[in-house]
Amino acid sequence: MVTRKLNTREQRGVQRSGAARARLIRSLLRNVFGVDKLRAGQQAVIDSVLEGRDTLAIMPTGSGKSLCYQIPASLLPGATVVVSPLISLMKDQLESLEEIGIGAAQLNSSLSREEELEALGSIRSSHSRIVFCTPERLATAEFLDVLKATEISLLVVDEAHCISQWGHDFRPAYLEIGAAIAALGKPPVLALTATATEDVVEDIARQLGAPRIKVINTGIYRPNLHYRVQQVTNPQEKTEQALRLVRETQGVGIIYTATVKAAEELHALLEEAGESVALYHGKLGAKERKENQDLFMNGERRVMVATNAFGMGIDKPDTRFVIHLQVPANLEAYYQESGRAGRDGGDAECTLLYFQDDKRVQQFFLVKHYPGAEELRAVYEAAAGIAPFRYADLKAQLDDMPDSKLKVCLKLLKDGKLLRQNRKLDYLVTAQEAKAKHFDQLSAIYEQKQERDKEALEQMVAYAQSGYCRWKVLLDYFGNDSVDMEHCGCCDNCLSPPVLAEDVAADIVLPPLPAAEPEPAGFAVGSKVKVPRFDIGTVLSVAGDQITIEFPEHITKTFMAEFVQPA
Repeated sequence: MVTRKLNTREQRGVQRSGAARARLIRSLLRNVFGVDKLRAGQQAVIDSVLEGRDTLAIMPTGSGKSLCYQIPASLLPGATVVVSPLISLMKDQLESLEEIGIGAAQLNSSLSREEELEALGSIRSSHSRIVFCTPERLATAEFLDVLKATEISLLVVDEAHCISQWGHDFRPAYLEIGAAIAALGKPPVLALTATATEDVVEDIARQLGAPRIKVINTGIYRPNLHYRVQQVTNPQEKTEQALRLVRETQGVGIIYTATVKAAEELHALLEEAGESVALYHGKLGAKERKENQDLFMNGERRVMVATNAFGMGIDKPDTRFVIHLQVPANLEAYYQESGRAGRDGGDAECTLLYFQDDKRVQQFFLVKHYPGAEELRAVYEAAAGIAPFRYADLKAQLDDMPDSKLKVCLKLLKDGKLLRQNRKLDYLVTAQEAKAKHFDQLSAIYEQKQERDKEALEQMVAYAQSGYCRWKVLLDYFGNDSVDMEHCGCCDNCLSPPVLAEDVAADIVLPPLPAAEPEPAGFAVGSKVKVPRFDIGTVLSVAGDQITIEFPEHITKTFMAEFVQPA
């Protein structure tokens, strides 16, 4: 099957008439994509894109973000360029699109030169309606020249949180996307991500050069994910609990560790215990990583033990549990990783084994070597000596500086107006004289990032120690969510509210109750109340948001007020 290219009249109808657009979309969904109807938020994103607006879609994992660009790509006159960090995902998407008759091409490091030339020819001849590429490829002069000679109707940035210096998975390669968009004449942009705080949203808009970007946030809430935190007191107890959870939980699962050593040790322990396990981390060879991933994805291994290298693009919908052996660096990473469970809509368990000493592991990782003022000066002076220049020219001059750090330095110097890029992506040094204070001010940006990283870790720890509904904590952290709730009814704190104090006082004679009167928490001393999983009890005292209740057989417990309801 080959999708028919719309004639000029139909293209105008798509842009102008909501009714005509809706009919075309319904036809595409049924006849091409085999989908009955769009999910929540998809229609709003597609409409915004077809109206030519820069759009940021924040949609939970498994909510069908790919349709948000595949439908417009089928209706718009030119090509849609999709920038993604995931080569494996490109391959899967390419095969899926070709099966339904939509021409697509990919440009990335996995291709042979022959395959690359074939893909470039397909783009030049307009046979590819969707073009997948990595951010590294988008920034190359050769590829940009090909795209400039092609009508580009839409540029899609997948995993858009990677472009933000405040994002949990910041990748320097993404910093070049903004300049590439400008070089292509600023086509409409669609940015896609599963998570973004307000700071990240603002930074995405700034980095993409889209100050009026329309944000469509369908929320992060997924009711089929049941969150748990299990407190442990030592490393041995932690591994014992991990083994217990693997044995007691049905179905396929992932166990995330913070370090390679922890992943290897747990993998060996589970294997010795007779469990069906695979191992994945960044220090394994590429071939071994692929083999282990395939074993898990194909169902030949039930459990994957991995570091966060087993990350974006991993889509095994029937994953029934995700366990975190150690606390992650922040709630964004935790939500992304735990969100790999239950993508088929079925119930899934997301458990964090919390040992307070594990916080030190993340604190160690936070001591990153961000660019300092002297490194920024060195990059600037090297650039001034060869300007105008391409990135490869400067890299040759500063071969001892890691690629990722050099890209961050260039972005900071551009933000500070000490460098700029033209439409050919040549770097130019501005006439402004650079002084020491300029480099100090620019390096301070990453000092702020380090402080934010520390705050984010503290918020992750607060989640682990919280007595509140786990989903409420997540929703409050990410903000602007479409769900307003106090209790999800399925997390550990909702099913078994934490007891703040306990006093089994069968032999204690309590003083007379004072006259009943409303208390700050909204409950009267002496009134009857109920708490999930407990009998009806009597309020003995109220102190702020803590309520002490006596249950039958003189059992006394104290709860947070949010878990107490009138009887």
